[in-house]
Amino acid sequence: MGRAAAQKEIPPPLEMECLNSLWRLGEGSVRKIQEDLTPRRKLAYTTVMTLLERLVKRGRVARRKQGRAFVYAPAASRNEMQRLAVRELVNLHFDGSAERLTAYLRDGDAVAPISPAVVESGLDTTLL
Repeated sequence: MGRAAAQKEIPPPLEMECLNSLWRLGEGSVRKIQEDLTPRRKLAYTTVMTLLERLVKRGRVARRKQGRAFVYAPAASRNEMQRLAVRELVNLHFDGSAERLTAYLRDGDAVAPISPAVVESGLDTTLL
């Protein structure tokens, strides 16, 4: 999957906040989600509604009519979003190598080892 396609799979930060709210609540109206978000971020009702509608279009949130209002529920699991985010992180920052990410996490700020192919090529690896 290409870089642009992966980025489109991960909702932008404000949409993720709405999705996080839905994971906490299970489901909710725009008002309920807005109230859940208020301690962390004050967003207008119309902003929350727009964010939820974007998530519906992306297939990350489902909605159903209840009375005169819509009720929203997560259609994507937290686990699914975490997998996509880690995949994007690995692709963008670790050249698609989960091993390099693992080495980075294990060793902190240490640089991942230089590929044996680079060493064997005879290139000066001082600046690598």
